[in-house]
Amino acid sequence: MSDTFRLTLAQLNPVMGDLDGNAAQARAAWAAARDAGSDMVALPEMFLTGYQPQDLIRRPAFVAHAQRVLEALIADCTDGPALGIGTVHWPEGEEKPFNTYVVASGGAVVAEVHKHHLPNYRVFDEKRFFAAGDVSGPYAVGPVRLGTPICEDAWLDDVAETLAETGAEILLVPNGSPFFRGKQDVRYGHMVARTVETGLPLVYLNMTGGQDDQVFDGASFVLNPGGILTHHLPAFEDAIVHVDFDRTDDGWRARPGDRALQPEGPGADYRAMVVGLRDYITKAGFTKALLGLSGGVDSAIVAAIAADALGPDNLRCVMLPSEYTSDHSLDDARGVAERLGCRLDTLPIDGPRAAVTETLAPLFDGTAPDLTEENIQSRLRGLLLMALSNKFGEMLLTTGNKSEVAVGYSTIYGDMAGGYNPVKDLYKTDLFAVCRWRNANHVPWFKGPAGEVMPPRVIDKPPSAELRADQKDEDSLPPYPVLDDILKRLIDGEESVAQVVAAGHDRDTVKHVERLIYLSEYKRFQSAPGIRLSEHAFWLDRRYPIVNRWRDPS
Repeated sequence: MSDTFRLTLAQLNPVMGDLDGNAAQARAAWAAARDAGSDMVALPEMFLTGYQPQDLIRRPAFVAHAQRVLEALIADCTDGPALGIGTVHWPEGEEKPFNTYVVASGGAVVAEVHKHHLPNYRVFDEKRFFAAGDVSGPYAVGPVRLGTPICEDAWLDDVAETLAETGAEILLVPNGSPFFRGKQDVRYGHMVARTVETGLPLVYLNMTGGQDDQVFDGASFVLNPGGILTHHLPAFEDAIVHVDFDRTDDGWRARPGDRALQPEGPGADYRAMVVGLRDYITKAGFTKALLGLSGGVDSAIVAAIAADALGPDNLRCVMLPSEYTSDHSLDDARGVAERLGCRLDTLPIDGPRAAVTETLAPLFDGTAPDLTEENIQSRLRGLLLMALSNKFGEMLLTTGNKSEVAVGYSTIYGDMAGGYNPVKDLYKTDLFAVCRWRNANHVPWFKGPAGEVMPPRVIDKPPSAELRADQKDEDSLPPYPVLDDILKRLIDGEESVAQVVAAGHDRDTVKHVERLIYLSEYKRFQSAPGIRLSEHAFWLDRRYPIVNRWRDPS
């Protein structure tokens, strides 16, 4: 019996529902593993179908199609390494399908593992979609007996311990694990615990790419017993890596390999936004994007994200000035576009605004100008941008940060118009940090230019919607450092009003912010999706009723 085992890890990016395309990626990975002399190639959880498939997985026709594609894939991957791939399986008579990991060798299935623990929190709702499988035993591939806890199965101790007790020698953990800040430390904590409890090496294999609001960051790794890190694959990038194991007197051990540096803080957030936007646009069938470039910091960072995701040649920026638009905003918008190397068009809104004002004049007679007139400007901009989107097939991006989205500091059917919002889960104070990071850093796979892509004044000047003379955001909102701390406590920390006040905030201000959060639920319900960066992103992480009269009495 051989004393070595080579496992190829295919950290790749599936496309939801593209069964043939995902199978083609698996074939190419299998061929690479064959050429490298590997014993097995492993792909992530649900790779064949894409993850998370939600109710798509409950369609019998979809599951049947996946089964046909799987059978063809297994037939094609006969003379070479074993193939492990995540898919769906719906046995006849079962109420729901299983989240399944199939291992095939020599044209035949040698193991079929069903996920046992179904996560049902945060963005996960797997108990709605899947049936829970029984705990499976280990299976043999070449000289090794492998145990496969699927994703959540490795976050708890029972499945891994059962596998170890029944003869598993290496734990292979396929995942569809979406990114949020600090997620890597959480993964390490759970996986190290499994190696300590079982005394076995562990392979943590995650997918890459964006799917709707979620980004899968890859960052796969290999641990020897005791949590000793031997390999760490790059974050947010596809990778095919061959891992060699040796049989020792103490069991199988992974040989040391490359350990890629992992991004943290603003750099991780920025990479996630680039990947999420790139995949949302391209997987939806678009190749180009556009946005309204105001000269402010929010649109500037979205422009940078889009340029890095799609390339400057595939980005159109549009300046839509009114009489309230300052000269420095015009200069700053030009500065951003020039530094990024993207197109900038200018469409003044004075004429359309005059026409709308004239049309409404008979009905508005006798009333004083107010927020209504300000919002007309925003909605005219949305109308013109959507016209460009329709005419040229460019996806319109919205640019409202999480602070504004939280309190409704945006105009529905105006600056909220668009198909995707890369900064939806990024508070304003965090957005400033991300801007400074991007000005100082560049990653080889970014498609935009290196260097200072946003003029410093764009980041440093007081934020303003410029919908009336001398307007500043702080006319309507607390200063952003105060607002963001209150929002993070109320939303991310789920603190009571009393707790926020005890932290040093004025009670009237806290109650005002709380009121704005609840009143803005209807806007968020109609807002564009955006990249999830936190554990309390609006949509699947935080699901509140639209109509709701409760307010915290504390």
